[in-house]
Amino acid sequence: MHSGDGRVSTDPIVIVGAGHAGVQAAASLRDDGFDGSIALIDAQRHKPYQRPPLSKAFMKGEATPESLVLRGDDFFTQRRIDLRLGSRVAAINRAARSVRLAGGEAIAYEHLILATGAVSRPFSMAGADLDGVAVLRTMDDAFALRERMAKAKNIVVIGAGFIGLEFAAVAVAFGHRPTVIDIAPRVMGRAVSPMISAAFEDKHRALGATFQLGASIAALEGADGRVASVRMRGGEKIPADLVVIGVGVLANDMLAREADLEIDNGVAVDAHLLTSDEHISAIGDNASFPLAGSGRRVRLEAVQNALDQARCVARRLTGRPAPYDATPWFWSDQADYKLQIAGVAFDVDDYVARGDPQSGRFSVFGVKNDKVVVVESINRPA
Repeated sequence: MHSGDGRVSTDPIVIVGAGHAGVQAAASLRDDGFDGSIALIDAQRHKPYQRPPLSKAFMKGEATPESLVLRGDDFFTQRRIDLRLGSRVAAINRAARSVRLAGGEAIAYEHLILATGAVSRPFSMAGADLDGVAVLRTMDDAFALRERMAKAKNIVVIGAGFIGLEFAAVAVAFGHRPTVIDIAPRVMGRAVSPMISAAFEDKHRALGATFQLGASIAALEGADGRVASVRMRGGEKIPADLVVIGVGVLANDMLAREADLEIDNGVAVDAHLLTSDEHISAIGDNASFPLAGSGRRVRLEAVQNALDQARCVARRLTGRPAPYDATPWFWSDQADYKLQIAGVAFDVDDYVARGDPQSGRFSVFGVKNDKVVVVESINRPA
């Protein structure tokens, strides 16, 4: 993409996916001097929007679709970014270097950036197709869920990860007393230390939520096509006219799979975010990459990761290549607890707390080989 005489190439770039990663990639390419054509393609019809507030401010009615828009219409026009909404990419033709849209149109690329994000993990259980069983991934999901929550009497949340707990906190704010069920022994168990888990579980219980942890579901049961209860393996039935499934997400890597790109818990990329095809990069929630300094390959679902990877690819395509080595960070707002995390907790030897957990303001430092590798903080942004 960068010519030998110092000029930035004008060959066309196609970006699939107009979430945080895809929009940032297009913006950064222009910021970094790329002058060729940029097509930004997404199957959704909504203008590109922020996802994190969907389970928080948007659900509470504190944010509108307009306030969540990533960039205004004039941004794409002024930056000469061909934004194609409601257009699904059906296939990648690596030999011809083109993508084929569902309608049949082919769009050529010199470089392709896959920013296809993630999809909700399928919940294959008896009764999962009943009316009143919902996921929260897209703006359409959020609209539907907001309406259902207003009419619901008994809410059950399956999954005690970030999304499940964020939704549970909103439900409590609207006067509900949700039941949260997870097969894991503690909340947010894959993402945080035991101390942070305990603090959040205590907080949610104090607000009025009920927990069944280390618990297994047998089926969702309904009446007249609508969900009515959750039957546990032990036989207990929990009344439910709204069940929110929050059991995590999977990389949306089907396009890459069908194009025979290397897959490893998402689209496998190298330290420069290149796939097994030198003309294709992958960034954001769908990309599995070597985490700098860890010796591990990871796939991260975080806005910071999406934005920083987009900037990294734009720099490479405009002649300033460097490996991706940004420190991951995450956040989650649940009631009046704001959790912030920097780093990733792999094989931590020990956790050290600073501050008083009872005060609702404290930090936990994860140490490995006498080095701090992760910091988790509640209500202590500094």
